[in-house]
Amino acid sequence: MANIKSAEKRIRQTLRQRSRNRAERSRMRSAVKELRKVIADGDKGKAEELLPGTLSLIDRTAQKKIIHRRAAARSKSRLVRSVKQLSA
Repeated sequence: MANIKSAEKRIRQTLRQRSRNRAERSRMRSAVKELRKVIADGDKGKAEELLPGTLSLIDRTAQKKIIHRRAAARSKSRLVRSVKQLSA
């Protein structure tokens, strides 16, 4: 355990940030999972409806540096491509 006051404060801050980050990451992953399920079911209308919100969540998560920006770009690209393939 830390003995220095500033180190104790950093521990408290880190715990709060970790909790917040985990919640945000979980929200993002749930949205992606739901969209992937809809894509797998082949429901084009529902997929196009969920896509903008999911992409927005991914962007916000990357902006807060919870996930890497390139990981966000890759995941967005794959989701958009999957939704477009439903149209074809």
